[in-house]
Amino acid sequence: MSKKHLIAAGLLSAALAAPAAATTVSLAADGQWVGFNVSDLDALSQGVEWIDNANSLDPAFGAQLFFEFTIASGFTGSLTVVDAGFAGDTFLVSNFGSLLGSTSFVPATSVDTAAYAGLDYAAALADPANFSSATFSLGAGTYRISGYLGQSVQFDGLPLNSTAGAVNLTMAPVPEAPALAMMVAGLALFAGLARRRG
Repeated sequence: MSKKHLIAAGLLSAALAAPAAATTVSLAADGQWVGFNVSDLDALSQGVEWIDNANSLDPAFGAQLFFEFTIASGFTGSLTVVDAGFAGDTFLVSNFGSLLGSTSFVPATSVDTAAYAGLDYAAALADPANFSSATFSLGAGTYRISGYLGQSVQFDGLPLNSTAGAVNLTMAPVPEAPALAMMVAGLALFAGLARRRG
């Protein structure tokens, strides 16, 4: 094998071994929506994973999108995922590549009859009959969240494979055992009083 062929083979091997392009966003626990897109035409992989395609001039245009965050000990996290754009899409959500769960079932609809929320994620979340969503309760730890389109709205009888969605994260302290015990005792007291009156 010539030196030229060895160099070409080495470059090809290096290119194939290189990790796929990805965009990582540090997700703040502030309850604000952070959007993502799905488009098999724009994705670098031509797949249906969540992508960052906010700027087509950016080198990361179409790269798989990951949301990273850490939940400290003594706290719980609540991660909400919602479909937007046209209704009828669902997502499979993963953490470090392992399936965390899926968003709720909604009927697959056609673009010409589907409800439309645009990028109003709160409106989409408030319409569970049309827009798929899920809230995941998370314990302390480090997370790397991504997702894939599980079901797509239809266009001329075929999956459109293009949508928008968003995630948001909130955190709260874990209730301490004595506070939890007092809360249960208080609820029992109220239940007893309600029985006496009824």
